[in-house]
Amino acid sequence: MRAPAFPPLIPRPLAAAPERGAFELGPRARIVVARSALEAVDVGRLLASALRPATGHALPVVRAPRAAVAGDIVLSLAPGDRSLGDEGYRVRVDAETVSITARRPAGLFWGTQTLRQLLPPPIESGEPVEGPWLVPRGTIHDRPRLAWRGLMLDVARHFFGVDEIERLVDEMTVYKLNRLHLHLTDDQGWRLAIRSWPNLTRIGARSEVGGGPGGHLTQRQFARIVAYARRRFVDVVPEIDMPGHVNAALVSYGRLAAGGSAPAPYTGIEVGFSSLTIRKELTYAFVDDVVREVAALTPGPYLHIGGDEALSTDPADYGFFVERVQRIVRAHGKRMVGWEEVARARLRRTSVVQHWHDAGLARRAVEQGAKVILSPATRTYLDMKYTPASSLGLSWAGTTDVRQAYDWDPATVVEGVSERDLLGVEAALWSETIDDRAGLDHLAFPRLLGHAELGWSPAEGRSWRDYRLRLAAHGARLAARGTGFHAAPEVPWV
Repeated sequence: MRAPAFPPLIPRPLAAAPERGAFELGPRARIVVARSALEAVDVGRLLASALRPATGHALPVVRAPRAAVAGDIVLSLAPGDRSLGDEGYRVRVDAETVSITARRPAGLFWGTQTLRQLLPPPIESGEPVEGPWLVPRGTIHDRPRLAWRGLMLDVARHFFGVDEIERLVDEMTVYKLNRLHLHLTDDQGWRLAIRSWPNLTRIGARSEVGGGPGGHLTQRQFARIVAYARRRFVDVVPEIDMPGHVNAALVSYGRLAAGGSAPAPYTGIEVGFSSLTIRKELTYAFVDDVVREVAALTPGPYLHIGGDEALSTDPADYGFFVERVQRIVRAHGKRMVGWEEVARARLRRTSVVQHWHDAGLARRAVEQGAKVILSPATRTYLDMKYTPASSLGLSWAGTTDVRQAYDWDPATVVEGVSERDLLGVEAALWSETIDDRAGLDHLAFPRLLGHAELGWSPAEGRSWRDYRLRLAAHGARLAARGTGFHAAPEVPWV
């Protein structure tokens, strides 16, 4: 059998050794979950559901048979193999079987995503495609560089619902992204139901940029998204932005505003004009209720309080607010995450700071012992235009083409913030200029793939010259999944 070329993988694995020959995924193939991996049966089920549509194969998931047979895909756990870490894996492909081994179920899941990329691009199709389905022989040993590999989606400026968010989770997992940060509230809209403050969605969800109808997630819908993501080893990080970016909350409850009366709904894109009343106890009753309900819906360890661009909040009041809310978040069992401005307050070492603009604040966070998530606007803000002529996006941080989004190193981008200070990297997709799937896909893809590689792959050996050629081959995979993308001219698409 003639072997296909060893395929271009994104993210680039730590070590890959191709060999002559190929494994064929045939109609009698099974997904075999070894006795050591029975807790990861669901990983096998997810793999089967990913491979069935294009192949048409039954791909039964078999628990702990006595022995694998030719044609099987075998999933096993090696808890004692510390070289793999919590998310690493090994893939071994020979002529008769494919074996994926990991220390934890998360690693098995990421290994199955690599197997998808080892198969031909039509494997991503939702319709039957004629084979053969060949996997090149060889061994891959892999583990991530950084623990936090994220994407933020702003559903406040324009609302995106359950189906679109779950589709985005599916795209994230193909490239081993593991944090979905949902920006749920802003001046233009409040997007998550809070039972103790029902007007937040009865009133505050009924607007968006440009004057559209808005929308919101019920708690049941939000819980569905969280469960869907968690099954795929993605933690949802909810963001309730405060003390600024709160006009939608003030529209809903005027008594939270400084003057005690509700402002008009806001449908523009300016920032910095709204604030909660900092020295009023009602504010903290409100915050405690919101954090309590959101924390109860979110099993992951993090809750994001925003904290950015609070230009209408007195600086002394701002520090008071962040420190008090930090205690509230902690009391409800979560680690506080905030945009870099929260570093102006006194932070617990358990808090996390998300850098987007001011390197000095990132350094100040590190000096306080906090970990940093890197989201530099000039590199990771997916709402920035590709070029000045782009029809979608903004340009306040400049334009960001595909090379600029990829060609930087997390360990050196902020002077004074080293790799040991980092929790990870996160791309951010603000939604001022997009309100549908086509716009989301255009801005996110293909730049998001580069950010995924920055968070996962080692810096050594990584280069734009190599990456652009690997990325070129992923256009066919995106297209097979029905995912739109910007066909950047600097990439030789195939």
